[in-house]
Amino acid sequence: MGLWQACVVQEEGGMQCKEFDSFLALPPELKISRILMFVSNGLGLSGLLLSGFGLDCLKIGEQQLDLKRRLLLLGGILFWISGVTAIVPVSWVAHTTVQEFWDENIPDIVPRWDFGEALFVGWFAGFCLILGGSMLNCTVCSADAQSSSVHYTVAEEQDNCQYLESNNRPKSLRV
Repeated sequence: MGLWQACVVQEEGGMQCKEFDSFLALPPELKISRILMFVSNGLGLSGLLLSGFGLDCLKIGEQQLDLKRRLLLLGGILFWISGVTAIVPVSWVAHTTVQEFWDENIPDIVPRWDFGEALFVGWFAGFCLILGGSMLNCTVCSADAQSSSVHYTVAEEQDNCQYLESNNRPKSLRV
């Protein structure tokens, strides 16, 4: 059973899946899990966009280094929150699956739920988001963050010098 459909593996080797009819008919853990996964996706996308605008390689706002650092820090924090909101519903569904698997009140003829690939993908994605946010925040908080912008400034000055040299040549020697 996943967030969007329930599948049954038959003895012949086939798999039959049925989508859930209504959001309101779902169990509470699946409703909350769906909402948290949407929140996680939105926060992850927002973190990606904000941290993208804070990168040193973009010329947008290159004079406002403090703003760029804040954008990177905010993007890293959004990645953390996105990772946590992805891990919580996945772990909740896994916990419910384990509880129902070992429940002695359920007869043996009723099929037991098992872990699917989506749980492991969810855990991996959540931990990657937390790791990415941590790396981004460590980069922002390190003292070497200013050295990369100095590299771009030097490269721009070299380009300006070459441009000035080419404009000072006589018109007959210009290419």
